[in-house]
Amino acid sequence: MIFFHDSRSEQYRSPSGAVPCAGKVRLRVYAQGLSAVTLRIWWNGAEYRWYMRRLENELYEYEMQIPEEPGLLWYFFMGTDERGQLWYLGNASDGLGGEGTLSRQEPSSFQITVYDPAYHTPAWMREAVMMQIMVDRFNNAGGTDVKNLPAGSYYHAHWDDDPALVINDKRGNNSANDFFGGNLKGIEEKLDYICGLGVTALYLNPIFKAHSNHKYDTGDYMQIDPSFGTEEDFRSLCAACRKRGVRVVLDGVFSHTGADSLYFDRYGTYGGKGAYCDPESPYRSWYSFQSWPEVYESWWGFNTLPNVDEEDPTYKKFIIDGEDSVLVHWLRAGAGGWRLDVADELPMDFIRALRRREKQVDPEAALIGEVWEDPTNKVAYGELRCYCTGDTLDATMNYPLREAVLGFMQGQITAHGFVRRVESMRENQPREFFYAQMNLISSHDRPRALAVLADAGNMEPERKYRYPIELTPEQYALGSRRLAAAWNLLCALPGMPCIYYGDEAGLYGMSDPYCRGTYPWGREDEALIEAFREAALRRRNSQALKTGGMKIWAAGEDVVLVERSIRGGRDVFGKKAKNERRVLAVNRAAESRWVEFGGETLEVPAQSARVLE
Repeated sequence: MIFFHDSRSEQYRSPSGAVPCAGKVRLRVYAQGLSAVTLRIWWNGAEYRWYMRRLENELYEYEMQIPEEPGLLWYFFMGTDERGQLWYLGNASDGLGGEGTLSRQEPSSFQITVYDPAYHTPAWMREAVMMQIMVDRFNNAGGTDVKNLPAGSYYHAHWDDDPALVINDKRGNNSANDFFGGNLKGIEEKLDYICGLGVTALYLNPIFKAHSNHKYDTGDYMQIDPSFGTEEDFRSLCAACRKRGVRVVLDGVFSHTGADSLYFDRYGTYGGKGAYCDPESPYRSWYSFQSWPEVYESWWGFNTLPNVDEEDPTYKKFIIDGEDSVLVHWLRAGAGGWRLDVADELPMDFIRALRRREKQVDPEAALIGEVWEDPTNKVAYGELRCYCTGDTLDATMNYPLREAVLGFMQGQITAHGFVRRVESMRENQPREFFYAQMNLISSHDRPRALAVLADAGNMEPERKYRYPIELTPEQYALGSRRLAAAWNLLCALPGMPCIYYGDEAGLYGMSDPYCRGTYPWGREDEALIEAFREAALRRRNSQALKTGGMKIWAAGEDVVLVERSIRGGRDVFGKKAKNERRVLAVNRAAESRWVEFGGETLEVPAQSARVLE
């Protein structure tokens, strides 16, 4: 008996991948020794079963009409053998699609993402190289003034100090009240350097007035934090970036505010008109109190971060709908889009409304979400959420790709395992989304990639056990070699490769706060910078690497090959482009390089039997 289906083969599923609404998909299965093959569909909470038409050569076929609204469609197959036993053919055991798995019990389903045919993501995102910057830690221009800091905060005496870790409550929260003096003028001062790396988009961690150094405890959405500068400084930075073809994406923290804020004002800093101080406050309906004022709903139980009700009409007007709402004000001030903090904790209707309003103001503004898992089928708070059907996000922070890249480079998964993960992303995500993804390997919430790739031990211990680390020369050499290869890999894949400031200069560290160190001006690893620059500029100067087609495959356990090409004079979006073919071979155990073709023969680096320890 043979029961076979491959969701990534046009022979068995046509068209493959995500599909627009109201189209058709032809599904086929090969069934030798089986009869009465049935296709089982799950859509919008209901089950459907259809007998499949038998063709010659023991193939069975069903042409399925795709629903007229976006969503997720799931399917598997059932067949009866000669003894009357029922067999199931469902998704692969790892859930990543491709060749199915045979079982006697109801299996997991194959996924078809159904998206709005009008779905459009900004063209510039597909071609961008991004840099993420924490403003306080990047560059100080014009000096510092302690009067700009909240009460109880302080500036480090030396730029090269390690960040401070001060546990200030039973939950292990960090005080985050130490500053280094980085500011918006400091970013503008370094635009020559940034653009010289090939960067065309900046993502700034929160810049609005807040008590902490990370600014995820917003105090006033309409004011730039005084330690970072002024609104005039922000407008100046955006104008300077626009002249260089660089977009600035802001961090929108809309699921909670700070307790020390204009809106909550637990400590009376803002005049006592907040919801904590005044039951008649205009912001009172934004928050949920179990026992006013001391007991209230907060983000993950941190009482410094009271949650807001995003569906409250006055809050929604303030953030989205108002003539000078937070969203609109900063877009008009020069921002090129938003990254939504904890997007999977925001109501989907809130994100939909935000998207509609943003695109009214600037159709080419980006909307990126912080979603750590598969953005096509994330389950959050009991709700299945798909962020790529055309009504919510343009892209997410691609943490699943980060895990795959680091896992491959460290030898935790094989080249075949890496390829399967990438192909699953391509299969489940609409092309518009897949080519706009924010592809990162470090962030402010994760250990720096160099530290992870150096195999220096656990880089994510419980916060109270974190400390500044020093890598041995051997560890640093291993980590930096792997990091350069990983960056090449990001630059070869569809999506926006993103540099976390300082990664390219050799900065490393454990999780927060040590992944948030200062940029090592004067102590940079120039060779690593050049490796990052070379890969980014190669991508910037190649249309194939930005919007060309992709083939990806494994050559043994240690080598991944990525081919990007433009054929027939057009890229995957139908835009005219010069025919081109680029191939990257990443050998995690030795060198990684771009390779040339000799006739039809592809020369790849020699495969190693094992990964270097």
